[in-house]
Amino acid sequence: MFLTRKAEFSASHICANPAWSAEQNQTVYGNNANPNGHGHNYVLEVTLSGDPDPVTGMVFDLRELKEILNREVVDPMDHRFLNEEVPPFDRVIPTTENLAVEIWKRIEPQITREGVSLHNVRLYETTDLFVDYGGER
Repeated sequence: MFLTRKAEFSASHICANPAWSAEQNQTVYGNNANPNGHGHNYVLEVTLSGDPDPVTGMVFDLRELKEILNREVVDPMDHRFLNEEVPPFDRVIPTTENLAVEIWKRIEPQITREGVSLHNVRLYETTDLFVDYGGER
């Protein structure tokens, strides 16, 4: 069975490789390389897999999952300039892909337990652009 919880946060970032010229960054990242940055209203969907507990009937306590997402993702990233305020994005380009991997790393150890595992992190940068990440394959 799959269980999905949604969370939202707003953050700004610049997608640019500091080792490249402004022209090369513009070619690769387009307007996302603007040195003034830009922001998004990210929508995060976290999907767990497991069987419902025979006593509680739940795959995972939804209150606990919300607390994990708030503590590990929303609180540290909401209304932040990712490149300067949220490690590791001071040294990793904060693309949506890299954000999804970082979110996985932050929450997976707190979710995985007997009978339950993190199945997927889906991060929407815009309504028509999202990344799915399912851990190391």
